[in-house]
Amino acid sequence: MKKTSTRLADGRELVYYDLRDDTVRDAVDRRPLERTVTTSEVRRDPLLGDSVAVASHRQGRIYHPPADECPLCPSAGERLSEIPDSSYDVVVFENRFPSLAGDSGRCEVVCFTSDHNASFADLSEEQARLVLDAWTDRTSELSHLPSVGQVFCFENRGAEIGVTLGHPHGQIYAYPFTTPRTALMLRQVAAHKEATGGENLFDAVLEEELAGERVVLEGEHWAAFVPYAAHWPYEVHLYPKRRVPDLLGLDEAARTEFPQVYLELLRRFDRIFGIGEPPTPYIAAWHQAPFGQLEDFEGVVRDDFALHLELFTIRRTSGKLKFLAGSESGMNVFINDVPPERAAQRLREVAS
Repeated sequence: MKKTSTRLADGRELVYYDLRDDTVRDAVDRRPLERTVTTSEVRRDPLLGDSVAVASHRQGRIYHPPADECPLCPSAGERLSEIPDSSYDVVVFENRFPSLAGDSGRCEVVCFTSDHNASFADLSEEQARLVLDAWTDRTSELSHLPSVGQVFCFENRGAEIGVTLGHPHGQIYAYPFTTPRTALMLRQVAAHKEATGGENLFDAVLEEELAGERVVLEGEHWAAFVPYAAHWPYEVHLYPKRRVPDLLGLDEAARTEFPQVYLELLRRFDRIFGIGEPPTPYIAAWHQAPFGQLEDFEGVVRDDFALHLELFTIRRTSGKLKFLAGSESGMNVFINDVPPERAAQRLREVAS
């Protein structure tokens, strides 16, 4: 992998990740952009103890542009985009309309391929490995920023999810705090560790799932399963079998096998609802240990956390979506329409 860092016309950082070491990236952003001004701030909810990002400047972000005006495609002639060069393998840049900025963190866009009509599932194993390496590098770089407490790499795919740009891409949020979802897991880890005299909760969950009926696919270094208490109609958790706290901890064997397992998982998701159905909308979310202090979680150290990816769709059956209505949105109590065992069986049935 070759990494080349440059600046866009408004001062934002852009990084090319290339498969070939001899690739030269010297294209200049020719757009007449003024320096980006954001109004992002983080407000803490005194009743719930969580945080809300207020970012009013995002109201003006680009919304469903036609394919020939996509800002994530390479620049071509006088058609100038967020990527100055005429081609790329993987590129990462600071979001022009970030939810988090400055002392409130940072938001980046990750473009998986220059092919506007592709999806992550269409990537080769070599390309998918390059994305993994980019995620890992950005996690390392962002973790050193003084305002960053946790790094979250994710992909939203499909208009039903709320995606406003059709080009295959994901995002990275660098939060200035430990997110509520992670804090919940850390509290459970702490309680389990104390109750069992030191047993790791993630290890126990993985061991139990691998011995059960909800395994979707398994490699030498990775395992994917539908969790016992899945929140979403089709939800899969992907774990490295050797517990590590973040992407930086993966060894070469796990990195090599990841594209094989993950690409197969994504391709199965696109076959859940049958041939001729639209591509399955999904969210793919990496859970990594926070880089901030863990004093709020007594007895827990950073290595107690287990890196894992959650992949889920909001589609519950053909032509029908799972909406977060009263119980889910009002009380955060999920109601799942598809039994996890049935979801796992379906994902095994659609193996390629």
